[in-house]
Amino acid sequence: MTRPPTVAATGRMRAWAELLRVSALASVPGDALAGAAAAGARPGRGTLWAIGASLCLYEAGMALNDWADRDEDAAERPHRPLPSGRITPAAALVASAALTATGLGLASRAGRPALTVATALATTVWAYDLGLKHTPAGPATMATARALDLLLGATATTHPQHRATQHRAFRALPAAALLGAHTYAVTAVSRHETHGGSTRTPLAALAVTLTVAGKLSTRTPPSPPPGPPAPRPHPALPFPNPGPHSVRSHLGRPHPGRPHLGSLLALAYARTPATLLLHAALNPSAALTERAVGGGIRATIPLQAALAARAGATGTALGLLGLVPLARALARKVSPT
Repeated sequence: MTRPPTVAATGRMRAWAELLRVSALASVPGDALAGAAAAGARPGRGTLWAIGASLCLYEAGMALNDWADRDEDAAERPHRPLPSGRITPAAALVASAALTATGLGLASRAGRPALTVATALATTVWAYDLGLKHTPAGPATMATARALDLLLGATATTHPQHRATQHRAFRALPAAALLGAHTYAVTAVSRHETHGGSTRTPLAALAVTLTVAGKLSTRTPPSPPPGPPAPRPHPALPFPNPGPHSVRSHLGRPHPGRPHLGSLLALAYARTPATLLLHAALNPSAALTERAVGGGIRATIPLQAALAARAGATGTALGLLGLVPLARALARKVSPT
């Protein structure tokens, strides 16, 4: 017979959940899936390794963030797990190092190119938490980390031994730039969420959000992948043979006359933080600024879905939307602080 967890054990589990920001984990898998879609590849085993690596590196960054900010949190957020004594600083640092090593190990299973991207991502995360977060380079560093996370999914999904397929990972760069731009805007606003007082930053973030949404609404026809040309259609066939290199045939295309799914998702993405950012600009209080940051974080999943839809991966986009209820459920159980 299994014994129920004790009150102390439950308290420790909740403290670790708060430290690792478990409530935000649902926003992580979409980076790899959107990267695979942007690269024109079907999600596979490599994508799963990339998702596992992303989750570990994300959690490593959360633990390291609180370890680096333990003195600041003691003065401004004494309820956090480290200043409250529920978790020791040494335990948080060890957890961050262990999660980083695990994430790199998982990325290595997807091939050397994926490990290279994951190493750059881990380096960026540690540099941000240990020094760059409180500098003008902070938002750009965080944006770089999120863009690298998407590229990790693109690189891990394509075949590491085939140049033709590996070259497709470069096609994910525009998607990574859009995700990075959104992350930059949210991070810039978050620098004012403790004290508020900024009108210009929320307005700039709103402009970035609307620009990204506009880009997402435009679906660029995919360029053919490198390699031998597809065979010409047989005279007796009414339609051309797609050939083995038509990697995007499974991703789906918008039906003539139907609204483009990417446009609808772009609208859903922009709607999530836009009103909150406008409120924060009109009344730059700490409370409204914090709500605007929360809206920007929640918009990550619709953004990932819109990126997948823009690449033609309708199934991936709809699957990512299924993570929204999970994100809400986790947020209710463990409120981010």
